Amino acid sequence: MSDQKLTTRAEDYSEWYNQLVLRAELADYAPVRGCMIVRPYGWALWENITAALDKRFKATGHVNAAFPLLIPRSFIEKEKSHVAGFSPELAVVTHGGGEELEEPLVIRPTSETIVGHAYAKWIQSYRDLPILINQWNSVVRWELRTRLFLRTLEFFWQEGHTAHATAEEAEAETRQMLDIYTDFAVREAAVPVIPGRKSAAERFAGADQTYSIEAMMGDRKALQAGTSHNLGQNFAKAFEIRYLDKGGVLQHCWTTSWGLSTRFVGAIIMVHGDDQGLILPPRLAPFQLVIVPIFKTDDERAAVLENAQRLRRELVDAGIRVKMDEREGMSPGFKFNDWEMRGVPLRLELGPKDVAKGSVVLARRDRPGKEGKSFVPQQGIAAAVAQTLEEIQKALYDRALEFRKANTAEPADYGEFKGAVEKGFAFSWWCGGSDCEEKIKEETKATMRCIPLEQPGGSGKCIFCGQPAADKAIFAKAY
Repeated sequence: MSDQKLTTRAEDYSEWYNQLVLRAELADYAPVRGCMIVRPYGWALWENITAALDKRFKATGHVNAAFPLLIPRSFIEKEKSHVAGFSPELAVVTHGGGEELEEPLVIRPTSETIVGHAYAKWIQSYRDLPILINQWNSVVRWELRTRLFLRTLEFFWQEGHTAHATAEEAEAETRQMLDIYTDFAVREAAVPVIPGRKSAAERFAGADQTYSIEAMMGDRKALQAGTSHNLGQNFAKAFEIRYLDKGGVLQHCWTTSWGLSTRFVGAIIMVHGDDQGLILPPRLAPFQLVIVPIFKTDDERAAVLENAQRLRRELVDAGIRVKMDEREGMSPGFKFNDWEMRGVPLRLELGPKDVAKGSVVLARRDRPGKEGKSFVPQQGIAAAVAQTLEEIQKALYDRALEFRKANTAEPADYGEFKGAVEKGFAFSWWCGGSDCEEKIKEETKATMRCIPLEQPGGSGKCIFCGQPAADKAIFAKAY
């Protein structure tokens, strides 16, 4: 890899991001425009994300399944708002085996329709409910403007699909999954997020209600990092998903869907990264610690590597993800910079003097230079590393939360509002009117990100029209 410095975030944030994804070997461009190849380092990060989420899904009674990639075009057209929302983004297969198909097939943009078809067959009685299914897959949406991880034609994600007997159960499920995404973002990714509900204009196509988690990136823009949809009975009626209730009456089910995608990798990069490269949260980092052996002579080499391998085994046995950098022909300084750029949370430096003293140097990625370095005894190294990783995890979250707070304004009037959305988030009273929402977007390029679940209480006047408002909303420019 090149040892040329990254473009700084202040120079060109977008270019910094693009260079970093490529140079940290998270992903590469595919031969098809708008698609990406996720490289092993990027996939390892995604695997840790999937493991953290999958564990939470299963703990709440969800099970995994797999539904087909190809969906009959007629399925998409059954739910009116769904087809209207997705038509511009559909990739359609018209030929197979050298012949034109009787009915075109859509490459799934999302799976509500094919799942609805299956649920209509599987559900007969209230005893069959609830159905709580998730799947891990990729979907295709024909996006015009793409960027690695943040917005690609094909992306990887999980999509949950559930069916319930009552509206109350469906709403509880929708909110539960939003809480799970929030918990994952905060605890595992060290990304502070704002859970809230979307406006009618920003709802998922076919949903009665959409909730999202919104995060502030390093350039103060917003990123929608996960969504949970209460679909009401819209898909149940379109696909005749019905059940006999306890009184023997045929009822339509209430359904939900929810998803979090590889876009979250982009969130981690942009929330934590600095001008030296990635800073990965320890709980999700592919490697939590890298060992860099330092030596000049063959004798030193043998002694240092023997000591390093012993430490590595001890750390691995303690459940820590370790990388030993034994690359030849590269200076320790080059290796330090390389692993800093790749965002490994902790570096262990080991030279002949450290071997003699029975100590190591630990260098924290979140604190550059001397401030982040400490001399630690080899005795009890696993406990010291585990504790330091926890400290880094907390420090990253605290720093990101402080950044968001410092760049969130509560403007007193529309003039202040315009300035606020140029610099970060605006938390403002909003009447809920789509006209105000649209005009704000036209005039400032800021969108209504969400109405946070946590509200200050009371009431106020809409930041745009001055009419009475019951809720405050987050407005920001967004990805």
